[in-house]
Amino acid sequence: MNFPGFKPIRIETSEATINGVIGGSGPPLLLLHGWPQSHIEWRKVTPTLARHFTVVATDLRGYGESSKPADLANHQSYSKRSMAKDQVEVMRRLGYERFPVVGHDRGGRTAHRMALDYPSAVSKVAVIDIVPTLKIFTPITKEFAAVYSHWFLMLEPAPIPETLLMNSADFYLRTKWFRGLIPDVISEDVYAQYLRHFKDPATMHSMCEDYRAAATMDLEHDRADLDAKIQCPLLALWGREGAMERCFDVLAAWRERAVDVQGEALPGGHWLPEQLPDEVAGELLAFLLQQQPISRP
Repeated sequence: MNFPGFKPIRIETSEATINGVIGGSGPPLLLLHGWPQSHIEWRKVTPTLARHFTVVATDLRGYGESSKPADLANHQSYSKRSMAKDQVEVMRRLGYERFPVVGHDRGGRTAHRMALDYPSAVSKVAVIDIVPTLKIFTPITKEFAAVYSHWFLMLEPAPIPETLLMNSADFYLRTKWFRGLIPDVISEDVYAQYLRHFKDPATMHSMCEDYRAAATMDLEHDRADLDAKIQCPLLALWGREGAMERCFDVLAAWRERAVDVQGEALPGGHWLPEQLPDEVAGELLAFLLQQQPISRP
């Protein structure tokens, strides 16, 4: 079992059915995963966090075992605004009106939008290995495009990227994204779960729609909010060996979008919650509880 002591949840929101787990004790904390994963990416971090928080870890709409809403115009079904709405509704259904949120990768983009759209709900926000979406697209550098080529492949109209990626799913994930991580960081059984979802046509289409939304509706929303900044405290963590470190000044990028920013690079790559769970948990607790980190690199 990936989450000993946790209970499964499946919650109907106004637009989607959201799958996840809940466990621990204390004030609430929401964890949002990245691509192409699901809530199980937090399995190594939650034992520490659950000593201090009631932890809710969910699958974003379109991912894992959450539902896959039908497409709408301009990919808005998979905009971060829609994804953020789901997660706020999940927390409210669980009885939580205000809570911190931690997001890795796509979950971080959802957390960013959530903090802007629901400032009364989000008390703190932590983002892992991302900069704001608008920063990535303006301008696009050659180095970023080379490392994150999937961003641009997945913008192609359906079913081009869906077909290409599913036809080479195991090869693509093992050699491009999880190279060197299986089985020491990502066990074969966890990888099998990621691969199963990656090969599911509905999930793959939803993931592509997520990226199509990033280049359309999400940018519209971000440009409309250029004069708005996240008011709650924000923590940014990123991999010292990853593209964020090479391509961006991460803290400067977030200081353009939030009033209270702190953070640092950790000695890993993109998959920090699975590569460095103790360090990630320590940094999160230091931020959320305003104490010294449990461990530092």
